[in-house]
Amino acid sequence: MILTKRIQLQIDCREPEKRREYYARIFGWQNVAFRAANLVVTHQFLLQRISELMYLSEGAKVRLSDEKVKSEGILNCSRMSTTYRVISGHYKGKLPSYILSALNRLAIRKYDAQQSAYWSGERSLSNHKKDMAMPFSGAVFRPVKEESGRNFVFKLFKVPFRTYLGRDRSDKFNILKRVAGGQLKVLSAALQIVKGKIFLIISYEAKEAANRLEEHVIAEASLSAQHPITVTIGRNSHQIGSTEEFLYRRMAIQSARSRLQAAAAWNRGGHGRKKKESAVRRLGDREKRYVEAKLHLYSRKLIDICTRSGAGTLLLVNQSAKEEAAKEDVFLLRNWSYYGLVTKIKYKAELAGINVIVE
Repeated sequence: MILTKRIQLQIDCREPEKRREYYARIFGWQNVAFRAANLVVTHQFLLQRISELMYLSEGAKVRLSDEKVKSEGILNCSRMSTTYRVISGHYKGKLPSYILSALNRLAIRKYDAQQSAYWSGERSLSNHKKDMAMPFSGAVFRPVKEESGRNFVFKLFKVPFRTYLGRDRSDKFNILKRVAGGQLKVLSAALQIVKGKIFLIISYEAKEAANRLEEHVIAEASLSAQHPITVTIGRNSHQIGSTEEFLYRRMAIQSARSRLQAAAAWNRGGHGRKKKESAVRRLGDREKRYVEAKLHLYSRKLIDICTRSGAGTLLLVNQSAKEEAAKEDVFLLRNWSYYGLVTKIKYKAELAGINVIVE
């Protein structure tokens, strides 16, 4: 199973002038990366579709091929090399070659996955945004643990970075420690700038944990809006989460957003809609972030209870019936994330070696 972690980074330099220089360099990469990705998609579409243009002569159509494959071809390199040479000619020196190469592969992979929809006219070409992640090979990432503290330092393309884990209660520290010790291999990585903050995104292959579990020990879990998870193992029963913690808090965020939207009409303008809705934007996707965090917490607690009890089988009781009922209930459909919780339970259970049965 391939998992992804996002880690916040800081520039590891105390000299103000150099720090500004490093920040300017990284923001310059961001300004170039999305342009290069859009250029790759445009040229890939052109290469595959130009032979079907009705106003070209037959001779021109035949010549649009690799000269190594056909003697009359006019292309002197492979399809992937073609777009790499294009973006390298435009942006060489403005973006590290590792990022250019990975960006080319990623854009082509995404294009290939969607090309049938392009050809049928169902969708237009993908437009990469400015805040897209800048990919590179995972082999470049070599973190080193600080002598004191819980953070790691490393260099990427001659820029010194330092991780910012804060009060990290997740497994990010352990993952970075395993990467630094050579026990875990990073398959791919990327840099991303979101609202002025720099993040490192790493993908790695997670292996099944060696837990002492027995398949005949069954944990029965019931999911509901009132009590997010109720799990029973033998004579022991546990409740994870509560109505006040999940449902009421979620509805409170919804109400706050609705009040701000209603009051936005009376806010002072000056810069049009952007100024009037500044309070609404501050809430942003707070509800989504809150729900995602809670679902991760609930699913993690459920799997921890199962592993401590040695339960090798997890049964989600009456889950299919509850999902069908939720489709008819507008309130449940809006306020209870059955699918998201089940998905998180399944992948965490797979990592722990627990078999999940949805009843």
